[in-house]
Amino acid sequence: MMNKSINVKELNDMIQSREPIQLVDVRSPGEYASGHVPHAINIPLEQLEARFGDFTTGQVAVLCQSGRRAGMACEILKSHHDGLLLVEGGTQAWMDAGLPTVCSVSNKWSLERQVRLGAGLMVLVGTILATLGYSAWIYLAMFVGAGLTFAGLTNICGMALLLAKLPWNRPSRKPLQPTQKSY
Repeated sequence: MMNKSINVKELNDMIQSREPIQLVDVRSPGEYASGHVPHAINIPLEQLEARFGDFTTGQVAVLCQSGRRAGMACEILKSHHDGLLLVEGGTQAWMDAGLPTVCSVSNKWSLERQVRLGAGLMVLVGTILATLGYSAWIYLAMFVGAGLTFAGLTNICGMALLLAKLPWNRPSRKPLQPTQKSY
C-alpha cells in the first residue's frame, strides 16, 4: 500500500477536529524533548520493529525533524499497518507554521550536533597544539578519531552517552508546558 502524505496544516486540522489519529515522532529522545507536536509519542526509528505493538489500528501520522526519517519509518511500518500518513516537512514545518509545540528541555541543540561540535573542537585543538610543538596533543585528535570510528561501527557513541548526562540534555522534572498556545 502506498503511504499518504499530509502537510502540517492538514495534520493540525485533523487534530483540531478530534479525528482519531496516533502521532508518532521517530526522532531521538533528545530531539523529541527539545520540541514536539502535542500528543505525539516518541518511538525512535531504530526501535520501530521492536515496538509494532505500540501502534493503534487507525490512522498513524509519522513525523521526524524534516521528513526523511519518517519516510524510512513508513517503509518499515507499511507491511504491518495500513493507515500510515507521512507528515511532510516534519516537526520543523510544524514549528515554522507557528503551531503549538511542547518542550521538556531548554536545550535546542540535538545531541548529535553537540557531539559534532565537541569532536570537532577536540580535533582542532589537538592538531593546533601538536603543530605548535606540543606533540603529545596529537593523541587527542587520534583518540577522537578512534572514538568516532567505534561509534560508526557499533552505533554506540561514548561522547553522546556522556553529553546525555549533562543537565541541559536531561528532560525537565517539571510538567510539560506548551511553548505556544495549546489546543
